[in-house]
This record gives sequence, structure tokens and C-alpha cells, in this order.
Amino acid sequence: MSEALDKAEAAAREASMNTAAVQIALAAVELAKAAQAQPTAHPHACDHQHKPGRSAGEWIGIACAACIGGVGIAFASIAIAIGGISVAILALVLRSMWADFQKGK
Repeated sequence: MSEALDKAEAAAREASMNTAAVQIALAAVELAKAAQAQPTAHPHACDHQHKPGRSAGEWIGIACAACIGGVGIAFASIAIAIGGISVAILALVLRSMWADFQKGK
């Protein structure tokens, strides 16, 4: 009878150990599920939305616009210089004509 009691006691211990192992395994599975459900927090996370960077086509367009604008400014500067020289020559010619007109009186 004691032999049967010992076998029953050993079976009960094994069952209790198996139950504890199953409980630990189930707890680990639940913990893994909870970890997957929570979003990972980044240390430098921010709430605002970042704008995507410019594409290569946009940068080429900006460069072309800058070049065309630079050429336009250069031509405008040349036109202003030519206009200034023309006004200076006109002033000298009119001064010379005025001096000749004053001498003739």
C-alpha cells in the first residue's frame, strides 16, 4: 500500500511541476503578446509630421531656375550700364552744344 501511495505522491509532484511549467509558459506567451501590442517608443520621437525631402528632379528644377535668374540679372545689369553710358554721352553732347550755342551769341 505504501508503494501505491509513493507512486501517487510522485505522480502528484510531477503533475504539479508540469502545471507550474505550463503556467510559466503561458505567462511568457501572454508577456510576448503584450510586448507586441505596445508600440515601441523611440527616444527622440516627436509628434509633428516631417516633410519628405526634395527629389532629384526638384533640385534640378531649382538649379535651372537659379541659373536662368542669374543670367537675367546679368543682362539687366548690362542694360543698366549701357543706359547709364548713353545718358552720360548724351549729357556731354548737350553740354558741348550748349557751350557752342553760348559762344555764338
